[in-house]
Amino acid sequence: MNASTATIAVAFGGPSPEHDVSVLTGLLAAHELAGAGRDVRALYWSKTGDWYGVDPGSEAIAFVEGVPRGAEPLRLVMGEGGGFAAAGGRLGRPRAMSIDVVVNCCHGGPGEDGSLQAAFDLAGVRYTGPDVAGAALGMDKLAFAGMAEAARLPVLARRPVLPSTTDVGFPGPYIMKPRFGGSSIGIQLVADTATALSLLASGTHYRRGAVLEPYRAELFDLNVAVRAWPALELSAIERPLRTSTGAEILGYHDKYVGGQGMASAPRELPAVLEPKVADELRACALEVARLAEVRGVARIDFLSDGESLYLNEINTVPGSLARYLWVDPPVPFLALLDAMIEEAEARPTARYSAAGADGTVLRGAAAIAAKLA
Repeated sequence: MNASTATIAVAFGGPSPEHDVSVLTGLLAAHELAGAGRDVRALYWSKTGDWYGVDPGSEAIAFVEGVPRGAEPLRLVMGEGGGFAAAGGRLGRPRAMSIDVVVNCCHGGPGEDGSLQAAFDLAGVRYTGPDVAGAALGMDKLAFAGMAEAARLPVLARRPVLPSTTDVGFPGPYIMKPRFGGSSIGIQLVADTATALSLLASGTHYRRGAVLEPYRAELFDLNVAVRAWPALELSAIERPLRTSTGAEILGYHDKYVGGQGMASAPRELPAVLEPKVADELRACALEVARLAEVRGVARIDFLSDGESLYLNEINTVPGSLARYLWVDPPVPFLALLDAMIEEAEARPTARYSAAGADGTVLRGAAAIAAKLA
């Protein structure tokens, strides 16, 4: 499939704390594709989980109060011939939308944890970005750290916080993070396990669990983007800069509050690093991309003191699709999107089959009541 002739839909929003950032990313992608004359639709996923078709030329202000005016309600239909459909067709039946590929710009929550990916698989929808397994791995900070440790990649200790936790094996202070989440939402500095347990019991973002890491004041952030299509490739390395006075960690405000998501955040790009650190970071990022089977464009985040390097996490649907990192080698945003769309066709995700379920087991089961006796 040629991306220039495909019918493309851009999905954004969703019932997630990252809803607003996702709207920005989705509109950036939709505007870029529409500006290039592509056949593009915009799919808005509301905060309540409903789908709407909206104008791909919409501006961010249209979504401040929620569903914009003129939005068309949509349904995501499962099964053979499934996909997005609009109500009000002939005889009241849903009108199927002709879409070749969905560009997934849904950050955080069900848009990035495998839930949306599973729904798309069940509906037979081709999409960009991670598959179910890759999305779930990237969203679970404990599972990702376990994979990194098993692969002997450089990581800081990361341990779960449970109601019964009294000791995590290393002294405080700690960085406390939601186990499932991204974009620095809910991440904070805590002095001890007692404080962590109090937050676990009362904090909105910790309902599905939390993890603790040692707080190292001397460490700073480093990021690199990676894509696997048309070949495995890394972007330039960036060093994000903190704008919050006295901030101990890079926060949500530093990353996203600037008008264009992470694209407008302050940074040093390319980062000025010792060659040894830069080489180690690139080698580690490539290994993570292979282990996590990256699709689309991902951003891999590290921590460093200028000499040592630690893998932090992977963002499988990064803010602004990490378009701003592709300065060396230079990759225009449209080319980045085209490659993601072409990859969605060339590297399809799961397609389910009932092959092998031929009734043999059912015929030999006899009466279910006898099995339960």
